[in-house]
Amino acid sequence: MPRKTKRYKKPRKGAWFIQVRGSYLPASSEGWLLYIPFIAYLVFSLVIGINNTNRFSTAVLFIVPNWVAAGVVMTFLASKKS
Repeated sequence: MPRKTKRYKKPRKGAWFIQVRGSYLPASSEGWLLYIPFIAYLVFSLVIGINNTNRFSTAVLFIVPNWVAAGVVMTFLASKKS
């Protein structure tokens, strides 16, 4: 019996992002121009959280809310531009 493959919808013309398994990936140069600063912010908040705190729990309490907020904002923007 052949396996059924899940087919994704093609992105609309001019879409910045494409939806992939509940997340979004850049599909155009505009999407990449928004996605690269997002990744840079995640790395920046990780570095700041690790270097400027003296305890693991404090670092986690700094990093997790920043990542969640950034993820929500990025998902919202990507859903509007896809």
